[in-house]
Amino acid sequence: MASLPVNTSLNPHIPHLNSAGSHKLTPTHLTNLPENGKTYPALHKSYFKQISALSKDGRIQEAADLFTEMQSKNFQIGPEIYAELLQGCVYERDIFMGQQVHALIIKNGESFARNEYVETKLVVFYAKCSLFEATACLFCRIRKQNEFSWAAIIGMNCRMGFSERALFGFCEMQENGILADNFVVPNVLKACGALQLVGFGKGVHGYVLKMGFAECVFVASSLVDMYGKCGVLDEARKKFDKMPERNVVAWNLMIASYVQNGKNEEAIEVFQDMRVEEMELTRVTVSSFLSASANLNALVEGKQGHAIAIVNGFGLDNILGSSIINFYGKVGLIEDAELVFSRMVEKDVVTWNLLISSYVQHGLVEKGLNLCRRMRLENFRFDSVTLASILSASANTTDIKLGQAGHCYCIRNNLESDVVVASSIVNMYGKCGKFTYARRVFDSTKKRDLVLWNTLLAAYAEKGLSGETLKLFYQMQLESVPPNVISWNSVVLGFMRSGDVEKAKEMFSQMKSLGFQPNLVTWTTLITGMAQNGFADEAILRFQQMLKEGNIPNAVSIVGALSASSNTATLHVGQAIHAFIIRHSMFLSIPLATALADMYGKCGCIDQAKKVFNMVLRKELPLYNALISVYALHGQAEEALALFKLLQEEEIEPDNLTFTSILLACSHSGLLEKSFELFGDMISKYKVKPSIEHYGCLVSLLSRHGKLDEALTLILRMPFDPDEHILTSLLAACRENEELEIGEHISNMLFKLEPDHSGNFVALSNTYAAAGKWDEVSRVRALMKEKGMTKNPGCSWIRIGGELHVFVAGDVSHLKTKGIHSMLAQLGKEMQLEPCVQMFRNDEILCC
Repeated sequence: MASLPVNTSLNPHIPHLNSAGSHKLTPTHLTNLPENGKTYPALHKSYFKQISALSKDGRIQEAADLFTEMQSKNFQIGPEIYAELLQGCVYERDIFMGQQVHALIIKNGESFARNEYVETKLVVFYAKCSLFEATACLFCRIRKQNEFSWAAIIGMNCRMGFSERALFGFCEMQENGILADNFVVPNVLKACGALQLVGFGKGVHGYVLKMGFAECVFVASSLVDMYGKCGVLDEARKKFDKMPERNVVAWNLMIASYVQNGKNEEAIEVFQDMRVEEMELTRVTVSSFLSASANLNALVEGKQGHAIAIVNGFGLDNILGSSIINFYGKVGLIEDAELVFSRMVEKDVVTWNLLISSYVQHGLVEKGLNLCRRMRLENFRFDSVTLASILSASANTTDIKLGQAGHCYCIRNNLESDVVVASSIVNMYGKCGKFTYARRVFDSTKKRDLVLWNTLLAAYAEKGLSGETLKLFYQMQLESVPPNVISWNSVVLGFMRSGDVEKAKEMFSQMKSLGFQPNLVTWTTLITGMAQNGFADEAILRFQQMLKEGNIPNAVSIVGALSASSNTATLHVGQAIHAFIIRHSMFLSIPLATALADMYGKCGCIDQAKKVFNMVLRKELPLYNALISVYALHGQAEEALALFKLLQEEEIEPDNLTFTSILLACSHSGLLEKSFELFGDMISKYKVKPSIEHYGCLVSLLSRHGKLDEALTLILRMPFDPDEHILTSLLAACRENEELEIGEHISNMLFKLEPDHSGNFVALSNTYAAAGKWDEVSRVRALMKEKGMTKNPGCSWIRIGGELHVFVAGDVSHLKTKGIHSMLAQLGKEMQLEPCVQMFRNDEILCC
């Protein structure tokens, strides 16, 4: 820190720095000048030039030493020299030195302190050092507010985030007849962008055209930035394309504008154009490019961005390093993110937060918490973002103890009033099902903004509490908080989760009638909800409607549409969606590939399902599960077992669903010993807790092999009560094997489980009929009649082209009933004439 070696009696109120904080005095002298130089104006002018040059060069201490030398030789020092010293302090942001100069100016009297040039320099100095109160005080006292002092105070307001004050200052400046130059206008445009006042910004744009500043690269770049921040990208691009000269700042602002507005593909295109024009890249350029790549999950482009940073010799500072970590974290390359993090010499809180957030987003909660501990050990304090990650981790894992620990930290550090933190706490309690706590935090938050309201709405909606969601939705409006699209999305989701599809459709229509345009989340919620609630045909129609209205679906909405086409076995719809994925060059993520494989499998296209599986290079468990399930559905046990073996070789841990599918495949193929072997491995080797579906596969297998006693024993030994599916399958086996005693026992269990289900009585009646017990058959039928039960007719359907053909037992209303029955009769005759074919396999005779 520079200092003026003057007598402290001149300014006893100025605080002095200790010697450790000051530069060593190294006086600079003018050589070969007459000792009586004070009588020569030329000597005075030489001192002034030297001080001015040193100040502009940032050598403020040497300029101060020359100033001291002038004092010692009794030169008359005018205001202009003090102004030059102040300018040097501006360059170096040397507050201590500037305050000393200011003190000397005051000591020299009114003629110095009220000099217009000095007053302006003082305002500029304090403004550049962001000392708001001092700047405002001096600016109000200044006798003549010129364009320089206005530029200083408007610029300071912009830097300190006082954008409204900056705009008020610009207006007042115009009213006072002082024209803003091309240094003031960029700050005014920056304030417009910060406040997203595009109307005001367009007015300033008109002023720019009127004053002839449009050709100035700084002003033009500021216009690009303003329009970008206001979301008017067409105007931003138009101004960018018209710039006669584009520097790297202009390119960076155009790329950043696209990224900030979610136009990531356009941002990458601009980056490529920038490279074609051989513009010199900066860290900011690469950082924006990496952000766009991360948002698009564009692995190749992001890695190229990292390579460009290395080739250009950009060090891993906080900005670039954080961008690279953010990219690798979003695309799931956590190890690469860790490597970059470890190589960064200096890390700030943002860097730590990014890696913690990456861990949490990919389910690596323990790693995230360990990094939080390391962060504290290195004396970094948790901020609202850190706590949001911790609370998100507890929400995703429903770890209420971790969430409460995070909540306690917020209270101890007075962070609970932060709206971001409050929203995270409410979300955590909501995900953990503690709605009383969530509501208590919500009610205790004084400043409840729309984000906080939407967080609580989403918490209720996620759990299917549609009544509470709707009640809160109306309450927020009564408290003068108007809902937005996100609020409406939660209401629609709440009804979908509760199974009330009609009410969800009604709210969707009401939302549109009130002028709210459905966004991608709205459509995705509608499509997925309909597919999950048995409205598959309507889900497909909504998907088509979404496309017609110009909405580009994302992976989640496409998965919902594929699920709907799977449920109705509409192959042509699934193929059309697959074609859409290819046409739009969408990345075949694991969820997309899984949905495609499932769709093709359920539509009978096993080879196509396998092709989708093979297209994915880095396969994960959900994709394996989908193809194993396809093989199981079509009775291809050998293929399912081979795929299960490959999964083991890849060291991927199977889960509950994997064993359900593989046991089902074995059940369909009658592989009894293999099924029990897999069941044993599931429990002992993989520590997967058996579910009722697993037991159901084993019971079905034992029943098919006629081992009814063992099947019943297994049912009785299950750790939970059997459901109707297991009991029904065993009862059917009893009918085929004419096993009345076990059949009656199973029927009694079914009657207790479903006393009013007619199918259970029919199944028992059929069992008696198979054994020739007609008296019992009559008794069961009479009991059904007494209870007022009727047998629900069987129903099946088939889709041919776009038409659905439904057939109900006993119904002859179909237009082609006669032709269908004629064909069935002909097939029956051919089957009777077909000789018995004996197939030998594994020393067993199978008669067909």
